[in-house]
Amino acid sequence: MRLRFYPFTLELKHAFTLATSSRTATAAMMVEVEEDGITGYGEASMPPYLGETQATATAFLAKVDLAKYPDLFRIEDILGDVDSIAPGNNAAKAAVDIALHDWLGKKMGYPWYRIWGLDPSKTPVTTFTIGIDTKEVVRRKVNEAAIYKVLKVKLGRENDKEMIETIREVTDKPVRVDVNQGWKDREFALRMIEWLATRGVEIVEQPMPKDQPDDTAWLRAKSPLPIFGDESVVRLADIRKSIGVFDGINVKLMKSTGMSEAYKMIATARALGMKVMIGCMTETSCAISAAAQLSPLADYADLDGALLIRNDLFSGASIVDGKVTLTGGPGIGARKL
Repeated sequence: MRLRFYPFTLELKHAFTLATSSRTATAAMMVEVEEDGITGYGEASMPPYLGETQATATAFLAKVDLAKYPDLFRIEDILGDVDSIAPGNNAAKAAVDIALHDWLGKKMGYPWYRIWGLDPSKTPVTTFTIGIDTKEVVRRKVNEAAIYKVLKVKLGRENDKEMIETIREVTDKPVRVDVNQGWKDREFALRMIEWLATRGVEIVEQPMPKDQPDDTAWLRAKSPLPIFGDESVVRLADIRKSIGVFDGINVKLMKSTGMSEAYKMIATARALGMKVMIGCMTETSCAISAAAQLSPLADYADLDGALLIRNDLFSGASIVDGKVTLTGGPGIGARKL
């Protein structure tokens, strides 16, 4: 099997502002694996907070040797070896994982949701993300998102209430908020959540820093809204530490090292009685389609990453009437344009 990779920059339609950063582009690395005339596609999307770059991804992927494996169906062994090459590099590892899953699914002739025995009609609706911005831009973004049934709103700066009030001037749709660790004081966080509960908000994601689990557990015990973990829950081992801290987790392929571990994370969270969101970074329809294969297992979806960019390289899973919709194509169901 041959492995190829090349850098790519995702150009965002709007500046994407969170509690801790703002950007107009996202670095990515595209991966292809080829054998028997079949090409599998993968992607590493690397927003700055992940700590990965195109340079680190290049250095890591240069060490991956898939040619030494005579049986590519032993994917757990292969991915275990890839994981052991170096710590971190989760997005780069995810790119290899996605490409291998795509190749294997194409070799078998089935999409992964069928291989996993999932019902494509059970995909959830997805949120559409509204980044932190001025009132004028927020109104415009909300109007552009008219076809989506639920909004995800970024909070964590000094204008949190203004963001919500501006959105409520335009729509009464359900809202889920993502604070991206922006609230440092638990008393303040509780007051904010109590206020949000009166404004049609359903979920609060990562309200406090990941290094304050005791404060987050205190907050969860008093919160009128469910609390989900994102930055605090990166890989499978983090779920055990999340018991009693979060009501649910946001699983993302770029954090979890790909589809294989994401599937295990979802199964583990379910067994522990936790809710599951399947999420994304800003990504092309390659990585979004891969995550969408898992979406029938999730309670909630935030798979709008490809909708936020202007230079998608792929077609694949789409949003129809606000709902994640799978193509039925083999592998991850994505096609290179």
